[in-house]
Amino acid sequence: QVQLVESGGGLVQAGGSLELSCAASGSIFRINDMGWYRQPPGKQRELVAVITRGGNTNYADSVKGRFTISRDNAKNTVALQMHELRPEDTAVYLCIARVLGIDYWGQGTQVTVSS
Repeated sequence: QVQLVESGGGLVQAGGSLELSCAASGSIFRINDMGWYRQPPGKQRELVAVITRGGNTNYADSVKGRFTISRDNAKNTVALQMHELRPEDTAVYLCIARVLGIDYWGQGTQVTVSS
């Protein structure tokens, strides 16, 4: 079992920046990929960014060049720096950790971008 606790998020004006953090606990020695998904109001959950244990990253096209994912394997944390935020980035952002093919999810943190 892996427990994930997110922090950060909040309300920001368009063009602003926010940083999300996620800390993992539990069976952390088995975590491979970590990352972030988001669920906009009334829409399906979608990938934002994922980072492997070795540091390889994958971003959604909509956030490339604006968001940066990073990871600290020693602290079992993953962070998402978000710049040039847009109203369409408004969503609940969820941390994910993959362990032996099983996805563990955090509770989510709200990000709201006002125009």
